[in-house]
Amino acid sequence: MLPEIAVALVLSMAVGLERQLRSKNAGVRTHSLVGVGSCLFMLVSKYGFVDVTGVDAVSIDPTRVAAQIVSGVGFLGAGLIVFRSDAVRGLTTAASIWLVAAVGMAAGGRLFIIAAVVVGCHYFIIAIGPRLNRLRRRSEAVLCVEYPDGLGVLRAVIKVVTDHRFQVSQLSADKDFRGSGAVRVMLSAEGRGDASALVDAVGAIDGVRSVAWVDDEEYE
Repeated sequence: MLPEIAVALVLSMAVGLERQLRSKNAGVRTHSLVGVGSCLFMLVSKYGFVDVTGVDAVSIDPTRVAAQIVSGVGFLGAGLIVFRSDAVRGLTTAASIWLVAAVGMAAGGRLFIIAAVVVGCHYFIIAIGPRLNRLRRRSEAVLCVEYPDGLGVLRAVIKVVTDHRFQVSQLSADKDFRGSGAVRVMLSAEGRGDASALVDAVGAIDGVRSVAWVDDEEYE
């Protein structure tokens, strides 16, 4: 049984490492615990009731232990999803927790190759996802703008966006960002203008401390 736990640990750590490198709250520790825990539940489901399964007076269904992993991890993943200013964050991390639980179950069932392939699929999806989004939405820029509160900077930012032939499709603000008294705004702008020129123009606005083009993935 130790090989199953070892494989679950290594594979779940691999997924958690990717999330941790992106500065997500759920990193190596969380993913490792979920993966190893799921593997243990799977092993208990397989071997924990061997001494009573052959007894006529006892009627049990060991597979129910493994079945409850899915619902249990669902509650954990839901806690990672954050709704703020009409924006949803944490979906990818919640999905990775769910995936790690499945990887742990596969390892517990000695489906080592399948578990490893799924982890590889995770890295492939994470790598190719933002590129596909940019290919599909070539004229969309996602800006992260930071500026002091109370100076009317946001109004100027939106004006610059529209002047560059873009239209704001989504906007979310985080006031008192990191306790600095500044506001951080994430702004999705769609249009036919030059995204690089838009970033430069926004950065030239008085009061703007920083502006950068970012991937949607960085906020998931």
